[in-house]
Amino acid sequence: VSTQSTGASLTLIHPSSQCETHHNFSTMPKLLARGVPLLSRSARYKKSGKWAVKHRGPVEGQVKKSKNISTTKTEKKFGKKGTRTVVRPRSPRFYPTEDVPKKLYARQPRPPKVRPSLVPGAVLIVLAGKLRGKRVVLLKVLKSGLLLITGPYKINGVPLRRVNPRYVITTSTHIDVSGVELPSTLNDEFFKKPIQTGPKKSQEEFFEGDKKDKQKKQISPERKELQKTVDNQILPVIGKEQYLKEYLNAHFSLNKGEYPHLVKF
Repeated sequence: VSTQSTGASLTLIHPSSQCETHHNFSTMPKLLARGVPLLSRSARYKKSGKWAVKHRGPVEGQVKKSKNISTTKTEKKFGKKGTRTVVRPRSPRFYPTEDVPKKLYARQPRPPKVRPSLVPGAVLIVLAGKLRGKRVVLLKVLKSGLLLITGPYKINGVPLRRVNPRYVITTSTHIDVSGVELPSTLNDEFFKKPIQTGPKKSQEEFFEGDKKDKQKKQISPERKELQKTVDNQILPVIGKEQYLKEYLNAHFSLNKGEYPHLVKF
């Protein structure tokens, strides 16, 4: 159909005649149902004909694409100055239909690392807990990495205890404890609290239990004997040094104008 108006011509073509000359191939696969294609992935690949030109030689003027499929590179900014290329792995295209069990690697226990200054006989300053500010004597390092210390109890009231090495300051004062024989029972298991098992408490017993817990706990006679045997060996060594007994009994504190980074311990 052709029309003429104001000297211009307009030609109209029926849509049915256009379909005969141009083929409209959809890139989306035909579906049997929602999410289920009619052909498999390999069948669609065969039908597309891409296999025929896959191993064809290079074409002039065509830029070859990189084969870095497994990773993607993105630029990430670090601070205000520069950038860095970060390689991130892509997610896999296929996943197993069943869960494949993976071998679990158990970590082997490593011996704890202790500062080289924490040697038996060193005088320490406790920084945390109810004994903070006390000066104590280091007896040995236990397998768990905790420190076994004593006051002795007769001098400053510090019993045999375990202390985390993070919360102590090592001083330059040392005493000779090579002649002190520690019982084999002084280990980590000795300081563990017994697990109390029994029936559940009623509401009245629960509130009464708080009052009982506030009462003073009784120390076992075995622990008292261990304290005496250890302190009786250390006290003669401390008595040989002048002013050492007064030094251990003195409470550590910082006064106004005293800075810890300028103090020599």
